[in-house]
Amino acid sequence: MNKVLLDKFKEALFSVLPITLVIIVLNFVLPAPMSAKELTGFFVGAALLVVGMASYSLGSETALSPIGETIGNATTNTKNVFLILVIGFIIGVIVTIAEPDLLVLGGQLGELKWLIIVTVSLGVGLFLVLALGRIFKKVDLNVVLIVIYGLLFLLAAFVDEKYIALSFDSGGVTTGPVTVPFIISLGVGVAGVLGGKGQKDNSFGLVAICSAGPIFAVLTMCLVFKPEIAPSATAYVPQDASVAIIALINLWDHAKEVLVAIAPVTAFFLIYNYTFAHLPKKRLIRILIGILYTYVGLTLFLTGVSTGFTSTGLMLGERLAFVEDKRIIIAVGAGLGSIMVLAEPAVHVLCKQVENISDGAIRKGFILAILCVSMTLATGLAMVRIVLGVPIRYFLVGGYALAILLSFFVPKIYTAIAFDSGGVASGPMASTFMLPLAIGAATVLSGGESVLYEAYGIIAFIALTPLITVQVAGLVVRIKAGKKLILPKAFIKLFEGDIIDLDADR
Repeated sequence: MNKVLLDKFKEALFSVLPITLVIIVLNFVLPAPMSAKELTGFFVGAALLVVGMASYSLGSETALSPIGETIGNATTNTKNVFLILVIGFIIGVIVTIAEPDLLVLGGQLGELKWLIIVTVSLGVGLFLVLALGRIFKKVDLNVVLIVIYGLLFLLAAFVDEKYIALSFDSGGVTTGPVTVPFIISLGVGVAGVLGGKGQKDNSFGLVAICSAGPIFAVLTMCLVFKPEIAPSATAYVPQDASVAIIALINLWDHAKEVLVAIAPVTAFFLIYNYTFAHLPKKRLIRILIGILYTYVGLTLFLTGVSTGFTSTGLMLGERLAFVEDKRIIIAVGAGLGSIMVLAEPAVHVLCKQVENISDGAIRKGFILAILCVSMTLATGLAMVRIVLGVPIRYFLVGGYALAILLSFFVPKIYTAIAFDSGGVASGPMASTFMLPLAIGAATVLSGGESVLYEAYGIIAFIALTPLITVQVAGLVVRIKAGKKLILPKAFIKLFEGDIIDLDADR
């Protein structure tokens, strides 16, 4: 396992190094560079980020993914649909409450933290039941997505504009380093037991549907309660403390936070294994060791992010906003996004899952390159919106309409991967660096009056653009394979009965 951990460390180093170098260059190019203490904190954060990502990646492979597959296989083998759906709901709720990305977002919303967390978790649980039901009923993913997003935008039409961005951001942060391995592996387990020629296609798509659950739940909550939200990217840090003290304080806070995250999942797995799965002792021990790696990895990762990356993102956003040529904000935001995706832990989990499930036909590097392009577009568009103050609903309606239209013309597996990619790209680096960057820029540009309206939404963009870019890649693959693009029957059926025959007898 030591050799595997070393390989994970190298992979993490090459993932974090590019964004670290870019931030260092920007620090000395832009006015008012960071102090020696702030720069030291950033370097400490980057180092913890590398070690944490390596440990988490190993833990995900040896614990989280096997747990998801074990629960999926054992539950489906019972052939009890009701039990499967109940287990799915429980998993959806407990792993979402445990999701560090959601804890980060909730922490930026003050007193509303736990209201948002509980609301989002229930949304994921309910929509995971819907996602599993789709697999059992063998309903096309694109049809389900049309219905879901049609209802979402109908609901959004009745919600105040200032809540729209936060609602869609909630859908993005939900699918992070804890949730994704469970949901994807659960889908793999269920689809594997059911079999059939659509097995590979059905293995993906759960994240896509689950990502819509929090949006629906938060929109409903905001429509009913209309809460007052005062976003903030800052946290309590002793001003006179050394970098070591700050890191230790963050380490202690995140150790407790991740323990709360991991403990319910571990307890549920142990109870489930004792009741249903009955894994061999050696495999059980291996999974428990993997859980320990996951715990240590996530704790170090989040400590690194909060010690060096959140405050750096906020300061960098403020400094960019003072630059006279606002095109620089857009360009820098787009550039940071293009390499930030490399440091997202769940992205590497998904890419590896895609390569394995497709038997190597869809390479890990291919999906990773597409996601880099997606992040460039996402963060660039988010900065454009901050500078110009354009309502986010125009981008979202057009973007999701295009994504769903593409789903009728590309291989189904690309549609499922695309929507899953949108969920995993918006991970902890998005919520703890890119969102503070946006908050910093919006605070300066708007004078602090419309931060909720302008800054939030960057995660929604990050979750949206892969839906388009991955499917466009699938379209290119299909064209290169020599397959003609014919209007699909499923697309035509949507409009049957709506065609007016002008030659018919009146």
